[in-house]
Amino acid sequence: MLLATIGMPPSWRRERPRRTGTPCVEKLAVASCELCESPGGPVLWRNALARVVAVEDVDYPGFCRVILNRHAAEMTDLAEADQHALLAVVLAVEAVLRAVVRPHKINLASLGNVVPHVHWHVIPRFRDDRHFPAPVWAAPARASAPARRVDAEALRSALAARLGPSLAA
Repeated sequence: MLLATIGMPPSWRRERPRRTGTPCVEKLAVASCELCESPGGPVLWRNALARVVAVEDVDYPGFCRVILNRHAAEMTDLAEADQHALLAVVLAVEAVLRAVVRPHKINLASLGNVVPHVHWHVIPRFRDDRHFPAPVWAAPARASAPARRVDAEALRSALAARLGPSLAA
């Protein structure tokens, strides 16, 4: 175990899961994870597997994150059934945003370089938003964008209609 941590920050540790018929995967766990310790934003919907939160960004109204409720760094750390179930939530959020927000495009991103916890960004994009057509993390293409407002209750209602009732937090 000592050799696995040489050269790594003290907050990281390596764990080797036991073989269970699937290839042994080396998992990297972080001692402190902001998505394990907080909801990550106002919760719009949740079930036992994941939660959908609103990202409060004036430049990107309707921006949501789908966050796994337990810690895992990569999608392939999840059982196949959980992978499919999580992607079904991501696609449901996309469909709800397309219906409620009516963007020109939806961007889906799963990065985890800054916060190594499985989560998906579901971002409504408009031709006149600050970064379009570049990613929202690129340099802005324009100084401002038209103000848009998204009704969080409409999103909650549409998510519940598509995914089923939300569990209490």
